[in-house]
Amino acid sequence: MCDTFVALSSATRDNSVIFGKNSDREPNEAQVLEYHPGQIFKKDDKATCTYITIPQVKKTNGVLICRPFWMWGAEMGTNDKGVVIGNEAVFTKMTPAKKPALTGMDMLRLALERAASAEQAIEVIIGLLADWGQGGICGYEDKHLVYHNAYIVADNDQAWVLETSGPLWAALKIKDVYSISNGLTIEETFDRHHPDLMDHARKKGWLKKGETFNFKKCYSDWLFTTFSASRTRRSCSYDLLKARNGDMDIPYAFEILRSHRTKDYHPSFPLLLDSVCAHAGNSLTRNSSTTGSLVAHLASDQNTFWATGTAGPCTGIFKPVWMGDDKVLPDIGPPPRGVYNPETLWWHHEKLHRSILKDYTRILSYKADRDALEASFLKKAYGFEEKSNFETTCRAFEKSRTSTDEWIKKVASTPAKPSKNIVFNQYWKKQNKKAKLTVS
Repeated sequence: MCDTFVALSSATRDNSVIFGKNSDREPNEAQVLEYHPGQIFKKDDKATCTYITIPQVKKTNGVLICRPFWMWGAEMGTNDKGVVIGNEAVFTKMTPAKKPALTGMDMLRLALERAASAEQAIEVIIGLLADWGQGGICGYEDKHLVYHNAYIVADNDQAWVLETSGPLWAALKIKDVYSISNGLTIEETFDRHHPDLMDHARKKGWLKKGETFNFKKCYSDWLFTTFSASRTRRSCSYDLLKARNGDMDIPYAFEILRSHRTKDYHPSFPLLLDSVCAHAGNSLTRNSSTTGSLVAHLASDQNTFWATGTAGPCTGIFKPVWMGDDKVLPDIGPPPRGVYNPETLWWHHEKLHRSILKDYTRILSYKADRDALEASFLKKAYGFEEKSNFETTCRAFEKSRTSTDEWIKKVASTPAKPSKNIVFNQYWKKQNKKAKLTVS
């Protein structure tokens, strides 16, 4: 499960475009933050995606992506043209295909590699959907997880929401602010659509004679959409966006992605995944955690990207990254896998994250320090104090790692009062055992 939002220039304090996404995946499904430079390919070269291989294009863009370690495709990312995309699993009345095809994450990465604008990225995804279809198992351990996809696609000038159901789709050009979660949001108004969208709904009996076509009403699957708590999470992110419409800034984007909806939040309480910052709690109704977060600041003078590269944005720190230089990311360790490895960025932070889940009040032992450090990153990123963007990035990642080491020790020295929720406690005990991770 995931949440994605965008605020256009009319809604932001500095007339920029601000995009944000939390990627929610299985707890041990470590996410890779990586940069791939643009390449030139030969005529017969192929793009080897998660399940299938398709013809490669002549030239690709450089891309900064966040992807589950076992996938080729990405949950979110940007390219060196300033296009940014986030995707969402959506559940519709059309049965998703389990057979090998392009996953939604594959299409996201391919669009970043091939498009120079948001509108062109929409065209790429629509074309891939028509040529190759969407499908394939999308779970790490859950081999039954299949779904269709929705996207927010943005650049410095505009943003679109594209929502799909099998090979069918509808697209809406966004005004001011918009957010999506794990359910269809496009209703009676849209700017573009698949030519068979209405006829298919009529043939299935989803669109009755005399009714106005409503994409969400006709195509949404009630069961999975309801129990994903997508309406609650979407309302939360959208209400937060509307509250700052015209005054949106980067720190507030971080706040949205860290939102738990209630002031007395504790990760052991909710039955469903009903907060934007997600923490898993049981194997049936809440088996997803936020495993990566990204904020894009698309400004007139420069695009800046803020990535955690880690799970649990409420426990982690956003670090600045820029495209365009020869070097984009510092050495952040080897790509993570599904078991604990402190040499990797993702698992190094995960020891802190899971210590906080054991007793969420322990976040208070370092939260003020985290916020101050993040504020210093913001000041340096926009104050041009360093010799280069890459130097600023390197220092931010280095300082974040050393600070995380300190916070792990600080949290471990703070007495824990574990939750009384036996299901929650047993769930995380099982996850930690699978990951070979000892939590203090």
